Amino acid sequence: MERTERQTNGASRKPQTPQRAQKPQRKKKNYLLRFLGKLAVVLLILLVFAAGIGMVIVHTAYGKLTYEKVDSVASAPVSSEGVTNILLIGSDSRGDEAGRSDAMILLSVSKNTRKIQMTSLLRDIYVEIPGHDPNRLNAAYAYGGPELLMETIEQNFGVEVNRYVIVDFLAFANLVDVVGGVDLELSAEEANWVNAYLNEYNELTGKEFGTDYLPENAQGMLHLNGAQALAYSRNRYIGSDFERTNRQRKVLTAIVDKLPATALSNGSELIEGLCTNLTTNLTEGECMTLALRMSGSVKYDIESASIPLEGTWKNATERGMAVLSIDFEKNRAFLQETLY
Repeated sequence: MERTERQTNGASRKPQTPQRAQKPQRKKKNYLLRFLGKLAVVLLILLVFAAGIGMVIVHTAYGKLTYEKVDSVASAPVSSEGVTNILLIGSDSRGDEAGRSDAMILLSVSKNTRKIQMTSLLRDIYVEIPGHDPNRLNAAYAYGGPELLMETIEQNFGVEVNRYVIVDFLAFANLVDVVGGVDLELSAEEANWVNAYLNEYNELTGKEFGTDYLPENAQGMLHLNGAQALAYSRNRYIGSDFERTNRQRKVLTAIVDKLPATALSNGSELIEGLCTNLTTNLTEGECMTLALRMSGSVKYDIESASIPLEGTWKNATERGMAVLSIDFEKNRAFLQETLY
């Protein structure tokens, strides 16, 4: 689990607002992926497959995934006390290069509350990291991958989590396209930033500059394709990181609403576009078992939250880093009450 520690307090480059007459500047590849993770829907898809299509689809979907065993939790249960917790990780890594988990969502399916809870964990929370100096939460992934990140979350928040799914940005954009896009209400400023972020996405994917731009002065209820929804979710320059994670959950909710119909009408494309970009330590047998157990959960209420809770944090500087100092006792109590 030992990895070379990377500096985690470097400043990110702010994308330029779109200029149609100019060519985009090249961005660092890692920065291009810092919008990831919003993908609490990943495991939901596996569960919905079982309820609506059957075990054959689960088997086919699993064959597209990348499985990575984590020995320390391989024998640990997927569910405990009536709650199944899956950590969904959006990593800014590319290829074999270690990166930070700049988006983390705890997907919790609770038989106790009959709810599916999506809890965003903000990356700048200052935490104790086993075997390392205290740092931002997203540093744990850079230091020791999903294994250390799960251990860090369990130690700091008192929530048992032994399974994870890592997703890259292509899976997110593909998923939105497969469900036919999403309808969201955007301000004029948000729409402008969608175009700014599209510059980087188009460069990375080899598309022409200006591809998928929203119309000038666009605002209000807009229909977004995958690239546009991805750009909207990445926006970190309007409001705080709380608003960014809220935008992510809005997109997720819109996707989830369209998933059942899409799984029935376009299941093969859904599997191909999404699952080929996922990595997990869930075994195929565990996915089958989860699907059978959770077939009734498609009727559960879906709720979302963000940690830290409002009024339980303050901005601070630790070891030269701008971080969130939070009241762990109150946030732990919230998770226990909400999930269990």
